[in-house]
Amino acid sequence: MHEIARGMPHVTVVPGSQDNPVYQVGGKSFVFFRNPRPDAVDPDTGERYDDVIVFWVASEADKQAMVGDPRTPYFTTPHFAGHPSVLLRASRLGEITRQELAEVVWDAWLARASRRRGEAWLSERRREDAAPEGGSGASRGPG
Repeated sequence: MHEIARGMPHVTVVPGSQDNPVYQVGGKSFVFFRNPRPDAVDPDTGERYDDVIVFWVASEADKQAMVGDPRTPYFTTPHFAGHPSVLLRASRLGEITRQELAEVVWDAWLARASRRRGEAWLSERRREDAAPEGGSGASRGPG
């Protein structure tokens, strides 16, 4: 996840609480690690999750599609009601493919990047994806 987020253009990494990285584009966070909070707890033990990653999403519809699909590990809490983000425990990253994770990070970046930066990145991706086999290989994504 870190490699993918750092591989996006114009990204800065700032220290968040408990020295967890906060990934930003244009001064806006798009991925960060949340401190243990009372609204995200293990239903069996009541222990606060200490590995929650927050990803921005483009819209409430995108959020609901992700958290509403029981086949995915994404969730939300009442604290994030109305907030354009989804949560994922780091301990559940293995339940999604690297490509799926990359797409979530890319979408988070696009949700927070300026329109100009987003359009430039998408244009570059289309050029790379159209490159002949054996080209730059960038169609696999950054990082």
